[in-house]
Amino acid sequence: MLLYVILVCYFSCFSVLFLSLPAAILSILGNAAVLVCAARRVTLLKAPELLTVNLAITDIGMALSMYPLSISSAFNHAWIGGDTTCLYYSLMGMIFSITSIITLAVMGMVRYLVTGSPPKTGSRRTILMVICGIWLYATLWALFPLLGWGSYGPEPFGLACSIDWTGYGESLNHATFIMTLSILCTFLPCLAIVFTYFGIAWKLHRAYQSIQSNDFQYGNIEKKITLMAVMISSGFLIAWTPYVSVSFWSMFHSQEQDHMTPLITLLPCLFAKSSTVYNPVIYFFFQRTTRQELRRLQRVMFCCSHQLNSAAEVEKAEDQMGKDTDCNIYENGTDETLPNQTERLRTHRHL
Repeated sequence: MLLYVILVCYFSCFSVLFLSLPAAILSILGNAAVLVCAARRVTLLKAPELLTVNLAITDIGMALSMYPLSISSAFNHAWIGGDTTCLYYSLMGMIFSITSIITLAVMGMVRYLVTGSPPKTGSRRTILMVICGIWLYATLWALFPLLGWGSYGPEPFGLACSIDWTGYGESLNHATFIMTLSILCTFLPCLAIVFTYFGIAWKLHRAYQSIQSNDFQYGNIEKKITLMAVMISSGFLIAWTPYVSVSFWSMFHSQEQDHMTPLITLLPCLFAKSSTVYNPVIYFFFQRTTRQELRRLQRVMFCCSHQLNSAAEVEKAEDQMGKDTDCNIYENGTDETLPNQTERLRTHRHL
């Protein structure tokens, strides 16, 4: 039995290390590139594109705030920091995950409203207000357990923290929180995502001939943007479904939770966070402007690196020439540096 516990512990730790560490690096680099590309053309961003930027912010925020603790705990073979860091980890997870799914639901609604309509410029101010509302909504739900409604706790494998799903059967307080959270922050947004994209497919099917005859290029662009949003939303739902399923199972089978293998409890949690990795890949694949900005950024970085190397080589050569001319010693023991310095000083004063 002891050997089994040790093997389970090492399996959990190495799974987190070998899956979370590459995921963290790829997520930070990919989403940082998306944000830099967006910042370089911030004045040209259309209103719906701000939602994509918001999604990249949530992805990189999740990677920066959660992965370091999880990876450090895996190195330590136990959770680091106790209840304080567990609370912090849970708060960040709640805020960023709810913000992500609500952003995806709003993206679906926006795509539904604009699909099949003539090209027009949306209100950036309206979208920014919606984004602020999304963050406030997510923060409110994250704070409820601190205010006494529901609670946070460690995951079964001990290397992450989240909602205390097992508390569902222990008290009415936990049960009402988990059910309300599940309905308002999981099921309804998922239904909104599914129905809006079915609606988009229906509108595209009906209006395809009209779009093709009136503005073929616009129709192709719209279908491409819609496909990108569908892939991002589908990827998010696929990534989070195993974790939600295991969490709901643990709600009604809290007595059997200790008998669940790490393969069932750990891997869904790691798989859920993989959505932060592939979203940037989808952006670069479907958005030509993002690819162009990334190429420009690469050229700028290459030029800056080349200029820095050239400047360093020139400075090194000048230093070497200075040493050769100013540090020669006369045969009689006098230093040639002094007259050279005196002459340079006179020249400087004359100028």
